[in-house]
Amino acid sequence: MSSTSHAEHAYVAHHFHSAEQQKEAGTLGMWLFLAQEVMFFGGLFCVYAVYRLLNPDAWLAGSASLSVFVGGVNTTVLLCSSFTMALGVYFAQTGDNRRLFQALVATLALGLLFIAIKLQFEYLPKYREGVFPGANWGPYGHHYGHLADVANQGGLQMYFVLYYIMTGMHALHMIIGFGIMVVLMVLARKNTFGPQRYMAVENFGLYWHFVDIVWVFLFPMFYLVR
Repeated sequence: MSSTSHAEHAYVAHHFHSAEQQKEAGTLGMWLFLAQEVMFFGGLFCVYAVYRLLNPDAWLAGSASLSVFVGGVNTTVLLCSSFTMALGVYFAQTGDNRRLFQALVATLALGLLFIAIKLQFEYLPKYREGVFPGANWGPYGHHYGHLADVANQGGLQMYFVLYYIMTGMHALHMIIGFGIMVVLMVLARKNTFGPQRYMAVENFGLYWHFVDIVWVFLFPMFYLVR
């Protein structure tokens, strides 16, 4: 059975007049969704800019406590996931559901690797060392290592507040993407996609590339301040 046997004709929902109208509506809806995502992260970027201007010394100290190597590795991992996702969109458009499935598996694996590295080498070590904003800032209310010498402890806490919120929201968007990828993988196994039916994969590809672009901004904002 051909991989495109289930997708020879475009599926048109009852509330659309044609496949072309359905495609245009889906694309417009996806770009509108991404526009509100830009506004969401844009607000966080504005908050970041204000506090960075007010606390330049704390920002330098906070950035120095992050590993550029770990952040660089994760950046490479995400860029690779964008490449495999782009391949997945191409395979969906050409009706190669087998390779689409493989591309989605690779994208999912790279995404999970990103989250694993983030947890294992950044979030968990910092939490154990007391580098977590709140009433118990630092182990037993004290600060660890060279961060104890930072005069502007309030600004330093604000740096890590934004670090956890912004990178955490980015990770949450990735986790949501994992769920969507699993659904697309199931559909690919059923030979759902083809030259006339690939918009679901293409729209998700836009979402995944957006998530990767957000990280491309977060990496220099937090890791390369110094």
